[in-house]
Amino acid sequence: QVQLVESGGDSVQPGGSLRLSCAASGYTYISRCMGWLRQAPGQEREWVAVVCSGQIGQLTTVYADSVKGRFTASQDVARNTLSLQMNNLKPEDTALYYCAANRGHYWSRNVREWDYWGQGTQVTVSS
Repeated sequence: QVQLVESGGDSVQPGGSLRLSCAASGYTYISRCMGWLRQAPGQEREWVAVVCSGQIGQLTTVYADSVKGRFTASQDVARNTLSLQMNNLKPEDTALYYCAANRGHYWSRNVREWDYWGQGTQVTVSS
């Protein structure tokens, strides 16, 4: 049984930083994609960043335009973790952040096409 547990959410002021972590258990795929998605109140869930690990450990990362240059995602396959370093946070980054994972090396911008989800961790950016 795959479980994803997020941590690190908090309330910060605009311009601040946070680091989110996702610990996976029972997730044994070597070639795979994991991602961060978020949902703000009254809005659709959207993808933020995706990190894919290839068969020989090579990592590829993609970011949504809204966070490019401010957020950095990384995946540690050996430790089965995913992280998201968020800098220069803006009020529009306020959302519930989810860790998601797939059964293989694929991903979709369609949030309904992710196989596993965590419960989410709240990030609030406000002065």
